[in-house]
This record gives sequence, structure tokens and C-alpha cells, in this order.
Amino acid sequence: MGENILVLDAGTTSTRAMLFAPDGRLLGVAQKELTQHYPRPGWVEHDAAEIWSRTLACARSVCAEATDGGVAAIGITNQRETVVAWDKATGEPLARAIVWQDRRTADVCAKLKEAGHEDEVQRRTGLLLDPYFSATKMRWLLDHEGPVRAAAQRGALAFGTVESWLVFKLTGGEHLSDASNASRTLLLALDGAQFDLGLCELFGVPVRSLPRVVDTHGDLARCDPQWLEAPIPICGLVGDQQSATIGQGCLSFGETKATYGTGAFVLTNKGGDIPRSDHRLLGTVLAQSGGVRTYALEGSVFVAGSLIQWLRDSLGLISSAAETEALARSIPDSGDVTIVPALSGLGAPHWRPEARGVIAGLSFSSGRAEMARAALEAMAHQTHDLAEAFAADGAPWTGLRIDGGMSANDWMAQDLADVLGMAVERPDFVETTALGAALCAATGAGIHASLEAAAVAMRGSARSFEPAMDEGTRRARLGRWRAALAAA
Repeated sequence: MGENILVLDAGTTSTRAMLFAPDGRLLGVAQKELTQHYPRPGWVEHDAAEIWSRTLACARSVCAEATDGGVAAIGITNQRETVVAWDKATGEPLARAIVWQDRRTADVCAKLKEAGHEDEVQRRTGLLLDPYFSATKMRWLLDHEGPVRAAAQRGALAFGTVESWLVFKLTGGEHLSDASNASRTLLLALDGAQFDLGLCELFGVPVRSLPRVVDTHGDLARCDPQWLEAPIPICGLVGDQQSATIGQGCLSFGETKATYGTGAFVLTNKGGDIPRSDHRLLGTVLAQSGGVRTYALEGSVFVAGSLIQWLRDSLGLISSAAETEALARSIPDSGDVTIVPALSGLGAPHWRPEARGVIAGLSFSSGRAEMARAALEAMAHQTHDLAEAFAADGAPWTGLRIDGGMSANDWMAQDLADVLGMAVERPDFVETTALGAALCAATGAGIHASLEAAAVAMRGSARSFEPAMDEGTRRARLGRWRAALAAA
């Protein structure tokens, strides 16, 4: 059928299709923005039909260019925790998708904590009781959306994360979720093969509405020929942060990556050990093959690139994200301006959904440059908090591999190295989320014998940033950050 890999990368602000050669070369890309809906403060929604139609349009555009080599397999990576509800019979969405950033179920999570459920939930799932995860979103849809409730009553309701939704549409009815995405729902025990009945009962989610849990790579499903003119096998399914970890080649115990996209996510490979954290980090499935899992310890920051987007779209301080690097370099420091970007609460290691953003240290001398630099500095500050938590959990970093759209900013990459006091490595091809899905699909299709072999064949070169900040400056920066954090 072909030799190239088609990757569908359904992100938070856009969806893309990318075509990779077996050696990792990028052969083509098509991208469309996704509409963000904010019906109330703290609520974030997507139109699931739009996710599907725009992803399909991107896929068709890229496949039309694949005249040399054809397409051997499809890999899908996606924004995790976002919940789609649809009718199994009609294949149509029943409500808007609730996005991972959404905070509407904070009160539900608080009540479950007060009832004493968090310790057991964390022990079983590796996750905390937070609106970030999928289960309480599903329950909210059942409680507040009549079409969802009616579909559940007649046995026609399908819940899924975004990869599950895309597979259902591509295949004409297969209801699947891979283990990496399923492990983000609060409904899968880390040592359980399928969704857990007891956890489903705790959150009030009907287990029959959930997909079947499958591997992250293998011969998983077949695309209906009506969409891409051939029954292309779907051979890779993986959540975006796990995909970036794989794309960074963090396939051995202890290797660590950080992705700076809409949010920021750090994962450390924990091998076959089920991760346990005493410092509010998350245990998650990194990959699964033949039912055997590799795990990761994860720290999730809710706001990273979306802070820069906010400076651009809501405040009008910049015209493009790329402008922030020149502004940061134009001044010697931020003039004591410190931003805590808790625009949708604080993630790891704080987990304070009620927290709100703070801009501290403003004076009449503060301007666009100071704000832009403080926004970039917030990435290093949040990452430093995570580094301390990982070390306290017995997983200290010896280096950090970074990727995602924000990592292309050289000033930010150097600032990370300075504040962390360690080397930071950035691959020349920073879109490692898509590359990770390509590695999974290439392995699942048998193009490469293993993820390790795929990584050797498909990953490129990297640049290293070495720390150069003096200790006094570093301590002062972190002191201002901690003071502003307390105010958030």
C-alpha cells in the first residue's frame, strides 16, 4: 500500500496532518485552527464535529501530495483528557467537547476529596482528583446535557477522548482508546487491562459507554476507504505528551522531556515500575505493546504557550509569539515583573484549581518588553517547581530534552538551562509530538522492529543549551516567583 506514515495531530488550538518518511523526513503538512469556545469563566469547549471535519480535510490534503511512496499506516496523537460524547448509531456529537483546560467540575472534585476518595483514586490510577481529568467531565455531561443522558438511557452513548472520536469516525464505528489516553481518565487502574467498574461507579460513568482499551502501537484498526481512498491501517494511538516523550527518544528508565505547547508537560520514563508520588506528581501509561506497559511520572502545567496567546489576543501587547524573544533580549531583566500564569488554575505540583493569575512587581517603568520577558521567565519558574518535586520523589533530572512550539525560542531555552542549572537539549525538529506518533505507527506497521529502532532511524540531531546564570541572580528570580506564587 505504501511506505510513509500519516500522522493526525489533533491539538488544543489546531489540528494537523503530517506525512513522514520511514527515515523521519517530513514530507508534507496541513494545518487548520480549531475554534475555542469560552461560554463561562473557567469553561473551555470544542466542537467535536469541527475537530473531525478539519482533521479529515488536513489528512486528505496531505495524502493528495503523497504521490511518492504512498501511505503505509496512520498514527494519531491528541490533546488528552478532553471528552467527546456521541451517539453510537448516528456517529454525531451530542454536546460540545469539554476541553482538558476546563474547570467546571472543581466543586465535584472537592466533594470527592472531602469524602476521602483521593488517596485510593491516586493509588489505583496514579492521578489526583482534579477537573483536569476526564471522568468528572463525563459525569457533568450526563447531568447537564439532555441528549447525552437520553443516549445513555437507550444504550447509544459513546464517551471517548479525541483519539477515540477520530478512530470511530475514520473506521465507521470502532470504539477504541489506547492505554496512554485511557490512563488519563481516572477510570483506568494502572495495573488494569480495561476500564475499572469500581472507578466507573465512583464517578457515575456507565462502563458500557466507554471504549475498549488497546495498545499504543500495533495493528489496531482500519480506516474506511471512503475517507482516504484506501483501507489504511491505524497502527499508532498515543496521547500527545506520551507521544512527545517517545518522539524525544526517552525510551529508557529515567530519561526526561518537557513539552512547551498550550500547557507544559514533563515526563520521566519509569520503565515497568508503576509510578508512585508523594509530591502530587502523576503516574501515567507511557506506552503499551502486547498488553505490556511502560510507565512515566508526569508533572502537568496548565498554562504555557496559552499565556503568550493571551498577551497577543486579549491584551494586544504583542502581534506574534515570535516577537517575545526579541522583546526579552531588548532589556537586561524583567524589572522585577513576575507573572504567575494561573489563568486556569495551578497544575503540578500545587494542584490549586481555584488559583488565579497574578502579575506582580509592576511600576511605571514596566512595559511590553518587561511583560513579554516575565511571561517567558514563568516557563522556567514553573519547570523549576516540577524539578524539585521530581527530585523529592526520587526521580532527579540530570538533563532535560525540550520540544513543542515554545521551545523554538532560543532565549527561553537558555533561560530554562540557567534557572534549572542543567543542560537543556532541543532537537532540530521540535515537533516531536507528531514524530512520536509516527514512531508508534511505524513500529505498529512493522516498518521498524521496535520503538528503539524507530527512534534511531527517525530522530535527527539536537542542540544543547548550557547553564550560565550566576547563583545570586537565580536565587533572586526564584524568590520573586515564590512571593508572587503565594499571592495566586
